[in-house]
Amino acid sequence: MIMKPRLRKFALTAHVTSSVGLLGAVAGFLALAVAGLASTDAETVRAAYLAMNLLAEFIIVPLMLASLVIGIIQSLGTRWGLFRYYWVLAKLALTVLATVVLLFQMDSIGLLAGIAAKTTPASADLGQQIRLVIHSAGGLLVLIVPVALSVYKPPGATRYGFRKAQEATDLPR
Repeated sequence: MIMKPRLRKFALTAHVTSSVGLLGAVAGFLALAVAGLASTDAETVRAAYLAMNLLAEFIIVPLMLASLVIGIIQSLGTRWGLFRYYWVLAKLALTVLATVVLLFQMDSIGLLAGIAAKTTPASADLGQQIRLVIHSAGGLLVLIVPVALSVYKPPGATRYGFRKAQEATDLPR
């Protein structure tokens, strides 16, 4: 079922807004992760990890879930479909992967924030701090790929998409 134009535009606006907001929030998270790792000022380090936890919990996770859910709804209501084109499937796979990785990282983020709330994260947590930088940088790159796929829409219908296109052209007029 194709969405009516007003609903499609609303869904597109919601999807783009959540996705762009997510990119900005992850970029901010990356900046805080780098500051927490590189700073020698104890208060800056503590503030960075406390802010990262808030950012992840209240902005990144909700925007990630919103982007995923709205993207699925939108794809099902447009001519692109969810399973018709490889680029849509790639966007879905990347978003699901990024969501799963993020949800698994939430414990690490919370752990560092808990330590930061009591004291400055010690060098014993250096591995954890480096992982947060790597994961946030990787997450940002992974989130940029769906943006590029949405803009370029590389050709390539799935078997299902090809069959649906054939069925549409075989209909009597």
